[in-house]
Amino acid sequence: MPTNAENAYALYEAAKGETEGTGDWFEVTQEQVNQFADITHDHQFIHVDPEAAKATPFGGTIAHGFLTLSMLTHLISSIPQDMTRFAGLLMGVNYGFEKVRFVSPVPTGSRIRATSVLSNVELKGNNIHTTRTITVEVEGSDKPALVADWITRLTYG
Repeated sequence: MPTNAENAYALYEAAKGETEGTGDWFEVTQEQVNQFADITHDHQFIHVDPEAAKATPFGGTIAHGFLTLSMLTHLISSIPQDMTRFAGLLMGVNYGFEKVRFVSPVPTGSRIRATSVLSNVELKGNNIHTTRTITVEVEGSDKPALVADWITRLTYG
């Protein structure tokens, strides 16, 4: 009889390469950028000084790349998931990233959203490693803000 991990693996494997969906829009505010600057002690003027940032090629303040990266959990939370994959799931944790690219800036006051593609899945005992290619777009921009291959470890009982 297959284990919970083996059952889930078969479901993930069948969906490999598919777009899982696109999440809801999320506005990145100057207040959020300022709070992130305070927490990370990264107060570079391009993030926190709207007047000085006007003179840059960005034309105003931009979100920290790491703020955008940190928002991935929220950005994909509105993408519907196949709940049958979670039967017997004990926990899921971040395992890391294969690759992260900050392609273009996120201007403060803009809206972003993420699209997820299940790009790889590996069965490792009672664990499954899923790799999702997450693309974060900025509303009205032709280029993505961020593209990341994000690995999550799912542990089954």
